Amino acid sequence: MTERLAKFIARSGVCSRRDAEQIIKQGRITVNGNVINTPAFNVEGSEIILLDGEKISGPEKTRLWLYHKPAGLITTHKDTHNRETVFAHLPKSMPRVISVGRLDLNSEGLLLLTNSGELSRALELPQNAWKRRYKVRVHGFVLPQKIAELTKGVTIDGVQYGPVQIEVESTKGSNSWLLVTLSEGKNREIRKLMKSINLEVARLIRISYGPFQLGNLPKGEVKEVPQKVLSEQLGSLINL
Repeated sequence: MTERLAKFIARSGVCSRRDAEQIIKQGRITVNGNVINTPAFNVEGSEIILLDGEKISGPEKTRLWLYHKPAGLITTHKDTHNRETVFAHLPKSMPRVISVGRLDLNSEGLLLLTNSGELSRALELPQNAWKRRYKVRVHGFVLPQKIAELTKGVTIDGVQYGPVQIEVESTKGSNSWLLVTLSEGKNREIRKLMKSINLEVARLIRISYGPFQLGNLPKGEVKEVPQKVLSEQLGSLINL
């Protein structure tokens, strides 16, 4: 049985399928000594497949980890500005992993990590509608009519944002804690939504992603999701 080279690379945990396609087009992959530059190439998995001269070991059992990301770390493997990355702070015993989506430099909370590029992509797809929940501390005056606008979906700078759920948990003076639930998770979505109604985000903590909860996981700690739980929650997604 054969499969597309890009899918094989993604299932091996190297990167997402989209990134794998770009790597192939850049001529960085060889199969049995031949440079491959088309993602449409099929492989069986028994071939010698190299990335930049290093062997890709092939797909392993799909695994998923919960990580409590502190503020001040960037979610990328390499940063051109030499900022501290999430991956540099993971235990040395962990295999190479990629993130499911991202949390920006100043955001904190639950970040899902996996060894499967295919699973990462599946969990990120908007059509799968995995809900992300955040506790958000904002500065400014929370006006119910403005919040209501966001819950219906808005367009900001030409970008359409879908409906979000927003609950006001507490307010003291001009500071409030909100509970925000998204289904899309576009780049800096919450910060842009809050800015559009004159609220400044002072703290942003992701507390859940789909069925997976941050709970009381200590900041900077990582915990693997048991295979039984993974199978129960993700079903066919872990066999991509």
